Amino acid sequence: MTSTTADRWTEPTERPDVTVLDTLAAFTARLDAERRSGRTVGVVLTMGALHRGHAALITRASAECDVVAVTIFVNPTQFAGSTDLAHYPRTLAADLEVAASAGAAVVLAPSVDEVYPGWPAPGATTVSVQGPAGRWEGVSRPGHFDGVATVVVKLLSAAGRCRTYFGEKDFQQLAVVRRAAADLSLPVTVVGCATVREPDGLALSSRNTRLDVDGRAAAPVLHRALLAGATALAAGGTRDDVERAMVETVASEPLVALDYAVLVDADDLEPAADLSAERSLRLLVAATVGPVRLIDNLDPRRVR
Repeated sequence: MTSTTADRWTEPTERPDVTVLDTLAAFTARLDAERRSGRTVGVVLTMGALHRGHAALITRASAECDVVAVTIFVNPTQFAGSTDLAHYPRTLAADLEVAASAGAAVVLAPSVDEVYPGWPAPGATTVSVQGPAGRWEGVSRPGHFDGVATVVVKLLSAAGRCRTYFGEKDFQQLAVVRRAAADLSLPVTVVGCATVREPDGLALSSRNTRLDVDGRAAAPVLHRALLAGATALAAGGTRDDVERAMVETVASEPLVALDYAVLVDADDLEPAADLSAERSLRLLVAATVGPVRLIDNLDPRRVR
């Protein structure tokens, strides 16, 4: 894409309104140069297949920072098997349009070998986050959060001092990133942004493109389950009442197979033991719709 060294980069010819880089060294050099010029940097890490949810992150970053950089990298270490990785959409040309239109000035689109030298041989170092990674998706997708944490630390280390924006749709991922950034003293501020939804409540996700017609019609049951849980909590229900309401809602849709539907403490993602008004809570749900795994979540006290 570009010819680079650690000190300079060349503008690509494909998109005059966004600089496309393909090495970590060039990415670091560009963002260091922006900071030396007195500009603040916002970073949005993505795996591509950008949609309105990603655009919302980029737009917010653009409103709060002088320069916005987006990374587009399908990270192989966070996939459990080769089939899911192979099916993940790769739409770089369209992604560049979305990123540029939303306000990005820089896009990093590296190869797997660039991020993981010697791939597919495993690297000697990985990042494993205890605590928030231990339950829910951490159980259902072993190794997933090690892959997420490792690539996030790599990319944010290359980015340097910045504000980095993550969607609340992947709430457990957001918690893992926050813990990793704090524990490793990364010079970043992690900003969580509200989930963007379709009119029927389905949370925007790159995986939605894999749903067939019937699966797409069934998928909004996850959001309805979250709303049912929030209603049960508002009515004074116990954690069991809340979780039962979610389970029963999902069970009403035969095309959806539930993995979990839980009420947790939003800070540590442990099952909620204290439902008092001052506690921060979160509803989490995960299910498969045909071959597609979907997740969603909701703050039950801030229903949207």
